[in-house]
Amino acid sequence: MKELDSVSKKKIDRLRELRERSLLGGGRDRIDEQHRKGKLTARERLDLLLDPGSFVELDRFAMSQSGELGSADKRILGDGVVTGHGRVDGRLVFVFAHDFTVFGGSLGETFALKVCKMMDQALKVGAPVIGLNDSGGARIQEGVVSLGGYAEIFHRNVLASGVVPQISAIMGPCAGGAVYSPALTDFVIMVDKTSYMFITGPDVVKSVLNEEVTFEGLGGAAVHSQTSGVSHFFAQDESTAIQLIKTVLSYIPQNNLEDPPVLKTGDDPNRMDYELSSIVPSDRDKPYDVRDVITRVADIGSFLEIQPQWAPNIVVGFGRLDGRSIGIVANQPKHYAGALDNNSSIKAARFIRFCDAFNIPIVTFVDVPGFLPGVDQEHSGIIRNGSKLLYAYCEATVPKLTVILRKAYGGAYDVLGSKHIRADYNFAWPTAEIAVMGPEGAVKIIYRKEIAKAKDQAVVDKLLQEYREKFANPYVAAERGYIDDVIEPQETRPVLVKALDASFNKRESTPPKKHGNIPL
Repeated sequence: MKELDSVSKKKIDRLRELRERSLLGGGRDRIDEQHRKGKLTARERLDLLLDPGSFVELDRFAMSQSGELGSADKRILGDGVVTGHGRVDGRLVFVFAHDFTVFGGSLGETFALKVCKMMDQALKVGAPVIGLNDSGGARIQEGVVSLGGYAEIFHRNVLASGVVPQISAIMGPCAGGAVYSPALTDFVIMVDKTSYMFITGPDVVKSVLNEEVTFEGLGGAAVHSQTSGVSHFFAQDESTAIQLIKTVLSYIPQNNLEDPPVLKTGDDPNRMDYELSSIVPSDRDKPYDVRDVITRVADIGSFLEIQPQWAPNIVVGFGRLDGRSIGIVANQPKHYAGALDNNSSIKAARFIRFCDAFNIPIVTFVDVPGFLPGVDQEHSGIIRNGSKLLYAYCEATVPKLTVILRKAYGGAYDVLGSKHIRADYNFAWPTAEIAVMGPEGAVKIIYRKEIAKAKDQAVVDKLLQEYREKFANPYVAAERGYIDDVIEPQETRPVLVKALDASFNKRESTPPKKHGNIPL
C-alpha cells in the first residue's frame, strides 16, 4: 500500500482530530456534569437505542453561524444535536438526540436545520423518526432565528403525521416552544425525576400567579402521565425509556403504505381460555379488571398498555393475534364502571386514529353503561369530546372487530365499534345486554304508571324480568344482523383470529375530500 504524502496525511489527521472533537460535544467537564445528574449523553442514548455499528451520523461538522455567540471557541461541532440514521432490530429509523452539554441543548439556526434535514430524508424514504429530547429551549442569543427553527420543525411534524411514525422520548428539560414538537408526535415517553415539560416554568408561574410550584410538580413525568395525558409512557430510567421505544416500534410499520410486522409468538391461534367465563361477573354492576380478558385473548405476553395512568376507565394498547399487530380498546369496569367521559374519549380517539393511519386493525371489548353523567362532564365538553371518539371510529377504515362482554347501553353502544358505524365483525357473549339504558332505569320510565299504581316490589321485579328477557340480551341485536354471532367466552380468541384473518386485506374507500373537520 502506497504511503500518503505529507499534505494528505495532515488532512487525514485533521479529519480524525475533528471527528474525535465532535464526539466530546461541550467537553469532558460537561459530560461529567450530565452523568452526575443521572443522565446519559446524546451519544450514549443513541448507542442504547440503535443496533451496534448501524448509526450513520450526518452533519457532525455543522456549527452555528451566529455572531451573537461571541468568540469562535463558543462555536461547537454539531451545534448541540446529534442527527443521522441507524437501525432498530434491523429496521431503518432516523434519529436526533439533543446534546445538553452544548449550550444546554438549546436550539439555534444550525441545530434546527440539522433536524429538518433528517426529517425530510425520513419522509422521502418512509422511515420512523425518533427524537431524544433534552433541551433548555430556544437559544436566546440567536433570537427570532431560533423561533423560526422551531416552527420549521413543527411544520415537518405535521407533514409527517400519519405518514411515518414519530416517537419522542423526554430525557431532560423540555420547555416553552420546545414542547410542541413532542406533542405533535405519535408517542411521548417521559423519564421519572429527570424529565419535565411545560409552557411556562415555575418562576413565571410565581411572578404571574404568585403560586409556588416545583419543576416536578408543574411538569414532571408523573404529572403528564397521570393528570394531563401528555405522556403515553412513564419510564423509571433512561434505559427503560429506550427499551419502550424499541417495543413500540415492534408493533408498527415503517410508514403508512406498509403493514405492521408479523412476529410469531408461538401462541396457538385456536387456544381456548375457559377462565374467561368466570372473570366477567354476571352481576353487571360488579367491577372486574378488563385487562384479565385482554391478556387471555391476545397472544401471551403481547399486550402493551398505553397511558395506563390517565383516563383509566378506558384501556388502550397494542397486542397481537396470531402474531399480527392489533390496537386494543376496552372499557375498564374498575373505574367509573367503564363509563366514557371527556378524557377517556380523547384518549381512545387519538389511539384509534393512529392505528387507522398505520394499518393496524382495531379490536374493541365493550362493557359500558354509557357516558358519565354530571354537570362537570357537560360543562367540560362531553358532547364535543365524545364526538371525537365517534368520529375516530367512523373514520377508521382498518379492520374493526368488536366483542360486547357484558353491557352496551345508550349512545356508547353506537360509538364503540358498532355495526352501524361499519365495524367488520361484531360478536357478543351470552351475558351481553344491548339496550338504550339499564333495565332498572328503562322499566321505571316505560312502566311508570303501572309501578305507581301497584306500589308492590313484586310487580317491579316481574316487569324487570320481562324487560331483561325481551331486550337485555344479545339476541334481539343478532336477529337484526347487528351482532354477527353470539359466542361462548372461551371461544373469543379463535373467533377473533379467524375474523382478523378474513378481514386483514380489507380495502375501503371514503368520499374524496381535503380532510374532515373532527370536533376538536
